[in-house]
Amino acid sequence: MAHRFFDFISSLKLTIVCLSAAMILVFVGTLAQVNFGIHEVQERYFQSLVVWWPAGSQGLRIPVFPGGHLIGGVLLVNLVAAHLRRFRWSWSKLGIHLTHAGLIILLAGGLFTDLFSVESFMRLAPGETKNYSEDSRAVELVVVDGSDKEFEQVTAIPEERLKRGGTIALASLPFRIIVRHFYQNSQLQPLDQAGPNAVPAASQGVGARVAVSELPRATAQNEGDLVSAVIEIAPVPGPDVPPSPGTWLVSGQLDTPQTFSFAGKPWRLAMRQARYYKPFSLTLKKFTHERYPGTQIPKNFASSATLNDPERNESRDVLIYMNHPLRYRGETFFQSGFEENEAATILQVVYNPSFIAPYLACVIVGVGLLFQLTWHFVGFLRRRKTHPAK
Repeated sequence: MAHRFFDFISSLKLTIVCLSAAMILVFVGTLAQVNFGIHEVQERYFQSLVVWWPAGSQGLRIPVFPGGHLIGGVLLVNLVAAHLRRFRWSWSKLGIHLTHAGLIILLAGGLFTDLFSVESFMRLAPGETKNYSEDSRAVELVVVDGSDKEFEQVTAIPEERLKRGGTIALASLPFRIIVRHFYQNSQLQPLDQAGPNAVPAASQGVGARVAVSELPRATAQNEGDLVSAVIEIAPVPGPDVPPSPGTWLVSGQLDTPQTFSFAGKPWRLAMRQARYYKPFSLTLKKFTHERYPGTQIPKNFASSATLNDPERNESRDVLIYMNHPLRYRGETFFQSGFEENEAATILQVVYNPSFIAPYLACVIVGVGLLFQLTWHFVGFLRRRKTHPAK
């Protein structure tokens, strides 16, 4: 039984099936971008184990095709198993072994990049200092305890947890948060403009004066979902239970946090882009933007900043510009863009633990192909010398 299974996972037929499935998945996923957009297609088709139908349904769904992670994982296992099955050490096969090893590293590196890499951005105005970057798509609900004047205690609840709904009880909070409604994409309107049947989204704060309606997911490349939620601040059951502050609307469309009091302490609520804090900070000293003479076409833009890392006792000036990123503590800071009127620079921050895999794989494959070509060429010269043409 084990022998048959090993024959199956190392067979050439499985390789052809996986490659064919990958081609079909790319073709169908490309067409699906018209309706769902590139980011949604990446999640549903290429960053999943299976493709479900119907895609937008929240009820019963049926798996209809293997997803990108499943195809890539099976292809990686197939390649490793085929190499182990046919492995026979000899100098004449060294180039083939190196080529296979390079392909295995390339596939594994691509899979690890898709699973563990994180892309975010850092917006910096001149003179501003930040020790965190922000996710361009994911959001989080933050609950801030503002009772201490020296520091603030911030509790962050990720979007994925809000999406599941239900009751959220955390040790850092003296109350529970009950998610009454979650909107992946929404629209907020004042009650007097939302129509005669409009009802307030919540009982307190801004939500008491606006109505919220759910919208389809954003599909354009430069558009994003406006995540909103209606939450209830509920006391923890027990003696001397304080009254509930009611329900609140939290949304990315609200620019300022909402405040309430509970158990004699002031609290703030806000929905913001998810943050990734770092053990170092960047301070923007100067941002420069050059254009081609007589046009508004960008020629070069650069950010001069100061990197400060107290943990490593390091403080130095860095220059980040096009094709010359800053690499520090496993993260890469690219000069991505800037805001209108050059009020701030935008740095793309990429954490990719397997960034070296493609470079290493290309070198190994190149060496393997060069060795194999040289080996056969030398053998050809030897045979020609031994048996000269008549």
